[in-house]
Amino acid sequence: MNNNLVTNLVEIAAIAEKNEATNYAFINFLQQLNSTTLDNLVHQLNKEITPKIDCTSCGNCCKSLMINVTEQEADLLANHLQQSRENFDALYIERGSSGTMLINKIPCHFLQDNKCTVYEYRFEGCKEFPAMHLPQVQQRLFTVFMHYHRCPIIFNIVEQLKKVTEFVD
Repeated sequence: MNNNLVTNLVEIAAIAEKNEATNYAFINFLQQLNSTTLDNLVHQLNKEITPKIDCTSCGNCCKSLMINVTEQEADLLANHLQQSRENFDALYIERGSSGTMLINKIPCHFLQDNKCTVYEYRFEGCKEFPAMHLPQVQQRLFTVFMHYHRCPIIFNIVEQLKKVTEFVD
């Protein structure tokens, strides 16, 4: 694997814009692969790339993502912060018309110096992101490429995946 990982968000955004047409072709290419083979390739790249990227030097996910919150997650974090649920919800939660709960501010309230101040109590969506370790990558290509410009881990996995699959546009 190439060790020249790109982590500068301005550079990633510029490359992402330049690669837009290529990435559409790459998505179509990935949809033709065996799903288990694709999962194995992505998971291997994830194991190699993720440890080399310091998320606390970026924090872009916490600065740009809407995070869903469950009742249980809100209860746990409210308790940790020694707040009533009513107060917690008033400060941090927005409810959609269907009752869906979202964190009500971007960047996240709990981000300080690119670090999560409630890391042990963070929401599942935060724990899971960028989700390159999860199975069924083929079913999540829309989401992967939606975050390609946002996350150095996703960006570098995708770019390395182009190389290991010998993708030609």
